[in-house]
Amino acid sequence: MKLPKIEYKKILYATDLSESGRIAFPYAASIAHSYGAELTVFHVAKPPEFEQYLVGYIDEELWKQIKTQDLEAVKDSLIRRKWDDVAVKSSVDEFCKNTLDEYEDHPYVVYDVKVAMGDPVTEIVREAEIGNYDLVVISKHGEGLIEEAIIGTTSRRVIRRCHRPVLVVPVPK
Repeated sequence: MKLPKIEYKKILYATDLSESGRIAFPYAASIAHSYGAELTVFHVAKPPEFEQYLVGYIDEELWKQIKTQDLEAVKDSLIRRKWDDVAVKSSVDEFCKNTLDEYEDHPYVVYDVKVAMGDPVTEIVREAEIGNYDLVVISKHGEGLIEEAIIGTTSRRVIRRCHRPVLVVPVPK
């Protein structure tokens, strides 16, 4: 039996844009560079985080209209408005560039940026499957034992649910 040749053509790097999340990006960028793979940077915002973005996007008149319309239809409309915004993708892009700039001799890496709203685990697994990625790269945050036992970490839940290989990069203490 021959050892299979592993090739990475599409890599998904999932990030919450935190300082801890920065740890995994150089791994994703390095693997993408080494294999000549496409790299997608994927950020998922949780719904409560979304609510704070309403300020500045809607005026008082639109808020009155929202109260009288079907909540799901309005939510979909606001999500599209929010995530189609170039500013969101630009902030993710800036996050990646700043992370790479911390390394003196970093390779030039081309990547695409995608954003979504919802449960991070569900959206990461969905994107990995729909996008047919060969590898998912994510960092593991050092959460407390009680919190981890009750809800589990995002990385652990992604590993359990994802049918793609997942590289988990631990955050140093």
